[in-house]
Parts: sequence; structure tokens; C-alpha cells
Amino acid sequence: MTSLLFRVLGTLVLLAAWPALADGDFPYHNPIVEQRADPWIHKHTDGYYYFIGTAPEFDRIELRRAKTINGLREASAKVIWRKHAGGELGANIWAPELHFIDGQWVIYYAAAPADKPFLIRMHTLTSNAVNPMDGPWVEAGQIQTPWDSFSLDATSFSHKGKRYLIWAQKDKAESYNSALYMAEQTSATTIKEPVITLTEPTLDWETIGYKVNEGAAVIKKHGRVFVTYSASATDHNYAMGMLWADVDADLMDPSVWHKSPTPVFATNAELKRFGPGHNSFTVAEDGVTDLMIYHARDYRELKGTPLTDPNRNARARELGWDDQGMPVFNQTQDD
Repeated sequence: MTSLLFRVLGTLVLLAAWPALADGDFPYHNPIVEQRADPWIHKHTDGYYYFIGTAPEFDRIELRRAKTINGLREASAKVIWRKHAGGELGANIWAPELHFIDGQWVIYYAAAPADKPFLIRMHTLTSNAVNPMDGPWVEAGQIQTPWDSFSLDATSFSHKGKRYLIWAQKDKAESYNSALYMAEQTSATTIKEPVITLTEPTLDWETIGYKVNEGAAVIKKHGRVFVTYSASATDHNYAMGMLWADVDADLMDPSVWHKSPTPVFATNAELKRFGPGHNSFTVAEDGVTDLMIYHARDYRELKGTPLTDPNRNARARELGWDDQGMPVFNQTQDD
């Protein structure tokens, strides 16, 4: 009887809150996870939000889950993999992403040899577990690209029966740190040629400190495929750009992609939001409202360097849409 009473009371509380949620008022308690850069959230069919991100020590991959976005803050983090003591998986474990592809869990992540920490390449873990928190996880190898160079930030999406991988990699001529490339996938962990260039860091705002395009995330809506990405050094100059193509276009044709000439989301000192970027997308608890998950610092002057300062915190905010079907990032609005 007591258990039934608590369930009824809980239902009444949720119903009382529903009108506010239906109006798009999602009071997220930012930061949703502290000291986690490159945040990625996967909302699974089991009703859980699974959160993964870069640990500031760059030495492990953790997962946490909760039924709500706010619940992630207090959720227990479970280490599901650690870097090796030596060898090619021994340093700089960066930007893990969790995907569920063809009935299997896949994690894309970057790693480097212990003795060459910036010889960074893309690697994969896979698991057949029902709950990815439980594992076991298997090291499924490096993602091989047509040329061997600095590469990271793999992300995957499906469209019209095909699956694509987008990633950041140093170009063959080594004229910049990284551009974004895309190819069709032959499996969750392999790609095939051709490889197309989606965007290169050629604009002024993309080349501050470093010439970088990285951290792609995909959202499809209103007849378009949108790709956000991040650029410049990972201090207060870090900012987000955007590409888009028509959903009926051949996505492997570089000419169908359009690029915003200016950042779509950037530092706002008045709101104490510095260097926002490396985002992902998910949906709110109503199952409809689009959310952007990203990291930022709340101060400008670094405590150390962009890599040693641990305070890139994961944050959530509602993503709006205008009457032309384009995303609205609300640059002047606080979270």
C-alpha cells in the first residue's frame, strides 16, 4: 500500500510539471556534469540518457546514465576502459562517443602511444551487452583512413539506408591541424573510399591559435542534414560553426554542402560562457524538444594551458528553430 501511494504521488508530481515541460521550459541545472569536455549523450530505447566525455586526466573512459538530464550530475560514473601502461593506447584518451549501431554498442575515441602522446589516431570499442554500463567491452581496433596522420573525433550517423563517418584529420599537405572529412561506412568500425572534405579551417575565426575544424555532430530536421563543428584553439577562442545540406542531396557530393561564414555559437563574456564547443545533440524528456550538449568554461584566464585546465564543464540548452527551418542557438541567452 505504501509503495502504491508513492507511485501515485510521483505520477501526480510529473503531471503537475508537464505543462511547463510542454511549453519548452526545461530547467537544466548546468553544468550537468563538471570537468567533462567533449560531452556526448545517447538517449536509448530503455529510457536512459547515457553520458560520456573526456576525463581531464585523459586516462580512461567512463559511462554514467540517468532517466533525466539533471540526473546525470549525481549519477555514478563507471570506468569501462582504461589506457594501457604502454603501447599505442597509452596516452591522450580524448573525445569518446557512444553509439548503438546494428544492435551493438560502439565507442569511438582518440588515443596515442604512451611514448608519442600526440601521435593521435581514432580507435573503437564494442560491446554486445544490453546495458553498456555492464560490458564487457572489446578493443575493436583503429579506424583506418586512406592516409595516416593526426585524426580524432569520429562520429557516425545514418541517412537513407547508408551510414556515414565524419572525423577530423590533418590534411596530406599538413597545411593545417585538422579538417573534417566524411566517408561511407562498411561497418561500425570501418570506412570505404572515396573520402570527401566537408570543411577546412580557412576562415579567420577558425584559425585562432590553431587551424582546426573538429568535433562534428549531426542533427537532421526540416528537410536538411546539419553538421556542427568546433574551431580554433580550445581556450576562449573556441567556437562552433555549421554546415548543412538538403536531405535529398547526395551527401558524398561536396558541392551540396553549405557553410556558415560566421560562428553559430561562441564566447559570451557577459554570460561567463567561454570557449563553447564540441557539442552533441539529444532530445529532452518530452521526447520532442531538441537539446544541444556542449562544454565551456565559466572564466577566460586559463589555469594552466587549454589541455591542463580541467574546467571544461558539460552543459545543456534547448535548441530553437526559426521559420525557415534553421537552428537557433540563442547566442545571447544563458542556459
